[in-house]
Amino acid sequence: MTINELNYVTSNRFYVEIESTITACFSECSGLGMQIKKETFMEGGVNDQQRIILGQTEFTDVTLKRGITSDLLFWTWISKILTPRNGGTATSNHRRNVNILTFNQAGETMQCWTLIGAVPLVWKAPSLTADSSSVAIEELTLAYEGLKVVASSGGGGATMLTGRGTSGYFSSN
Repeated sequence: MTINELNYVTSNRFYVEIESTITACFSECSGLGMQIKKETFMEGGVNDQQRIILGQTEFTDVTLKRGITSDLLFWTWISKILTPRNGGTATSNHRRNVNILTFNQAGETMQCWTLIGAVPLVWKAPSLTADSSSVAIEELTLAYEGLKVVASSGGGGATMLTGRGTSGYFSSN
């Protein structure tokens, strides 16, 4: 008799890799998900079923939150997008594959979600309140073009992307 044990992960054991290294400890990562659009058709004479045609996949934006540190990675990344190149408009060539890794209590990688072709959309500075003792939290919201999920391994693929492949898409490696 084979018993398959599931190794559950607590939601507080995660890291985010940007530029091939674990960048910082994040206090929150939210919004990771996808939805496949569908169209529903009713067939004449069939009253107890419907036909579902699957369409395009839509990926939801991911928001990362972390305590303010001396690391300006978020600001540097989004400011490159704001800076016009060669006297033209702002460029969107600063995309990265970003890894979100979860770990079990033993420190082993349980899952890795790779956001393919991620680009920052929103950066928020923390609210500053003189009578507060809470940690100052900055936020970065990312949009991405694809998602790769790997179990029991991952990491190391969070790199700056230099360009799209011949198919017009970014590599998930």
